[in-house]
Amino acid sequence: MRHWSIALMVVTALLATGCTAGIPGRPRAARVVKQQSTNPTIQVRGTDNGRIDKLAATALTDIEAFWTDSFQSTFGKPWKKLTGGYYSVDTADSTAKPPPCTQKAADVEGNAFYCPSADAIAWDRASLLPVLEDRFGEAAVVVVLAHEMGHAVQNRMGITPEAERREPDKYPTILTEAQADCFAGSFIRSVTDGKAEHLDIGTDALDKALGALITFRDPVGTSPEDEQAHGSAFDRVAAFQDGYEQGTRFCAAMSVQNRTFTQRAFTSTRDRANGGNLPFSEMLESVTPDLDGYFKTLATSQNKTWPTVRAEAAESEPSCSGDQGPVAYCPSDKTVKIDTKDELPALHKELGDYATGTLIATRYALAELAVLGKPTEGEDASKAALCLAGAYTGAVFQRQDGFGLSPGDFDEAVTVLLRFDYAARDATGGDAVDPGFERVARFREGVFEGPKKCGLN
Repeated sequence: MRHWSIALMVVTALLATGCTAGIPGRPRAARVVKQQSTNPTIQVRGTDNGRIDKLAATALTDIEAFWTDSFQSTFGKPWKKLTGGYYSVDTADSTAKPPPCTQKAADVEGNAFYCPSADAIAWDRASLLPVLEDRFGEAAVVVVLAHEMGHAVQNRMGITPEAERREPDKYPTILTEAQADCFAGSFIRSVTDGKAEHLDIGTDALDKALGALITFRDPVGTSPEDEQAHGSAFDRVAAFQDGYEQGTRFCAAMSVQNRTFTQRAFTSTRDRANGGNLPFSEMLESVTPDLDGYFKTLATSQNKTWPTVRAEAAESEPSCSGDQGPVAYCPSDKTVKIDTKDELPALHKELGDYATGTLIATRYALAELAVLGKPTEGEDASKAALCLAGAYTGAVFQRQDGFGLSPGDFDEAVTVLLRFDYAARDATGGDAVDPGFERVARFREGVFEGPKKCGLN
């Protein structure tokens, strides 16, 4: 069956780690339903009329209204409602009727999916949607259902399972999944712009919902050519953001020719054994001289002299210039001070080595701005630092030799940018870019468009 979008193993992992565990530093996301649909345009089959299905029905009412308006302007023809409808499945009930594309209700456990042969969407209301809501907030439920509707849009575009089998090089799974994420982003933008009748998603709720996309990434080291590849966290968030920023027409034009995916398979036994992560001390020894070399080259290209930036260890959070977090750029002596005993090693262990690399890269980026005579304080400086850290990351990604990225490194960058604002603080520790969604967007600009996008000229 095609277009299964939430892997059972992911939900099982959530349950195993404790579905009530919150994301550190984030309060539970606010409710997103500003009013229940009293006369929904969609009917849910198999529903228990409980709260979670009411949330799903309300979300789908607005999603369907969005495509009723947007499909005509995007594709030049009217939207056709799903002929097969919507199915809520209680996978805890062995007597529950199975939805289309399944043999038994248990086949839906931990999943939400679009069934193209029946033109229907189904979800597990027992162990998927409640887990999503509990860990990532109501907005995560909305994002998942908007993604599945994105597959229904593709079906109306002619991207059917038959077309995918006939032209796998044109419609690889990783592309169709990215396009569905993109369509979901376009819908969510309409909600944040206040155009949805029943939903209201604020920035905090959106940041937390994107945590769900990170969780639904492919396992680190999955090949992008895998028949079931859905994309890395970075690729999925990037596609969602493109839809959010560019709209449905951009999403509709996505192809293997114009889409860059960062997902990579492991190429060495060492990377596979350690999950692509270097020990903390080894990461510092590798990334700091590499950052120094990259930004020296960049400064030289701008006809500036780069004073070698020293990376110095600190016993606790650096305090040389405001509260920049566990890594700080110190303008007075042109050093980057790194907490090697407390929070940064803890983040490294929890999130991965390139969470560490990303934070350090933004501090070297502030040093670059200082050398170029650009402001190192204020929101513009924070945005430029994020962009330059992305530009460095993009350059490393393209390398064939020397220090390079491992599978999962982009995902670690996205995670630290969404969850913490350290990377977006200026040289005084202030004017951080918020929300996390915006931080990732500025980082991505550097990755894909290079340092010129960061306002250096």
